[in-house]
Amino acid sequence: MWKEIRNLWTSDNLLNEAWDLTYEAINIDAEMFDDATDALWGDNRKTVQKLIFKKDKLINKYERDIRRKVITHLTVQGNDSLAAGLVLSTVIVDVERIGDYIKNIVDLTEMHPDEIQGKNTKDKLREIEVSIKKMFKKAPECIESGDEDIALDMYSETKEIGRTCDKYIQKLVMKNEEELDTSSVAVMVLYFRYLKRINAHLRNIISSVINPYDRIGFKPKKNKK
Repeated sequence: MWKEIRNLWTSDNLLNEAWDLTYEAINIDAEMFDDATDALWGDNRKTVQKLIFKKDKLINKYERDIRRKVITHLTVQGNDSLAAGLVLSTVIVDVERIGDYIKNIVDLTEMHPDEIQGKNTKDKLREIEVSIKKMFKKAPECIESGDEDIALDMYSETKEIGRTCDKYIQKLVMKNEEELDTSSVAVMVLYFRYLKRINAHLRNIISSVINPYDRIGFKPKKNKK
């Protein structure tokens, strides 16, 4: 099914243009995520904030452009490529939501300008950041290839990232083993939560390779991992 959808995208000018915009939007999300994580740890906060909000507006513009191209295509072509149009429209929503959570990360830099404490928890946050950055790089490649085995492996990785975020949120709220102050705990809990949601939207995007349209964002039936 995925190969048929990809063939439709590449054979039609409007859908091909829409898919190119989707690729670019995912890449912009990746750039925003890099900038936001740098800002959270103290690098060029004010400059990064302005840049990220500017890029987020660009993603919103792409989302509108993609919708317009898809609906124009469907109006002209009819139901033959309905699935391809629906998948594109769904994927770009997840891309746009990632941008919103990245802006939330930037907001944390304003609420907590001081250096974040807690070495063990910071190390885990850094580890999750690296994993998500890899997902940003691999997701477009996975969609382009349509390789379901790769998609299933990535899907499994995103599930593990989500479980790790939940584990550390629980530790911070219930145990606070590093005896962090209330402000640091709040920032870290929110940051784990935002990372979890960004990761979840990346998982939704990846699931479009594995699942039919009605199951995008849900656990793949063929996932045995």
